[in-house]
Amino acid sequence: MRSIWNGAISFGLVSIPIKLVNATESHSISFRQIHVTDGGRVRYRKVCELDGEEVPGAEIGKGYEEADGSIIPITDEDLARLPIATAKTIEIVSFVPADEIDPLQMDAAYYLAANGATAAKPYTLLREALKRSRKVAIAKFALRGRERLGMLRVVGDVIAMHGLLWPDEIREPEGVAPEATVSVRDAELDLADALMATLGEVEMASLHDDYREAVESMIEAKSSGAFEPAEAVVEPAGGKVIDLMAALESSVRAARASRGEPTPDDGEEREAEVTPIRRGARKTASASTPKAVGGKKTTASGARATAAGAPKKSTSRSAASKATASKTTATKAATKTTATKSAGTRAGSAGAGTSKATAAKASAGGSSGAKSAAAGATSKATSKSTSASARKTSAAAAKKAAPRKRSSA
Repeated sequence: MRSIWNGAISFGLVSIPIKLVNATESHSISFRQIHVTDGGRVRYRKVCELDGEEVPGAEIGKGYEEADGSIIPITDEDLARLPIATAKTIEIVSFVPADEIDPLQMDAAYYLAANGATAAKPYTLLREALKRSRKVAIAKFALRGRERLGMLRVVGDVIAMHGLLWPDEIREPEGVAPEATVSVRDAELDLADALMATLGEVEMASLHDDYREAVESMIEAKSSGAFEPAEAVVEPAGGKVIDLMAALESSVRAARASRGEPTPDDGEEREAEVTPIRRGARKTASASTPKAVGGKKTTASGARATAAGAPKKSTSRSAASKATASKTTATKAATKTTATKSAGTRAGSAGAGTSKATAAKASAGGSSGAKSAAAGATSKATSKSTSASARKTSAAAAKKAAPRKRSSA
């Protein structure tokens, strides 16, 4: 592999000559800009602003622009003469546990290759020291016009270096976290753990770039003239998550099915089955469900029926009371008539016939009044009229009987 930088590792008093080699490469597909009407390529030409001529790459250098717009030329030789130790040296400053390095600081990765036979011994010494200590080395180095921070660690039998961002280059996550307060239940965490356990074990070598492969296949088909555009098969995206528990359960079952693991059927017991309670459900249930009183359900319609029936019952009782009073009045009238009849019999036979006729009428009137009161219990006026008629008849009979008793004497 071609080296991009030559220098040495400074390890205390030990100096290890090394070559810096890129540890990563990009496989992304790059496109050129073209003129869509005729397919001609569109290029960016570097033109000097003073003479208007295009400048080749060999004649292009670096310069720093001042505030007033003037340019100060800077050459590679100027940068190489800078009085800093890291100009051609990777200077190790400390050794720390690997978990103290924030992954956000990770930048480009490089391999450090021993440069020459004399570098093999100190190179191996540093590699084995890093292995046994289970630590990483923090170093400073200068590359491409700036000083950088790096982390050295062992990868197999070589030493790798990860470029690190400076701590002040990591932005604070202000306003990124959700502002609303959300609580997570234990049942939801259990299902999330189950999903993580199902998806967590994967071979990194099995992962690949599906998009790049699809683009390469399309380019090959177009170049051969056998390209046939087809509609993209896109799985429907999930909508708004309403039931988080159901979504987690479905995710666990889908992950297990994709790996060929057995999944519980609909009839089998599930590991975590939780039915969420929506707000307002309890209030609706309590408002619509009638309360049980004495083993029966009391409803609003029943209460209204009871209230409507109560006055009728009271009216019937009042009518019955009035009928009883009418019967009692008729009985008293009949009793008075009988007494008058007995008095008329003792007075004389002539007056007896008249008294009997009158008593019979009074008795008939009283009986008729009683029957009328029983048949028309709800009519108070009829009962009073019958009773008054019986009293008048009795009084008339007594008045007629009294003079005949005096004449007889």
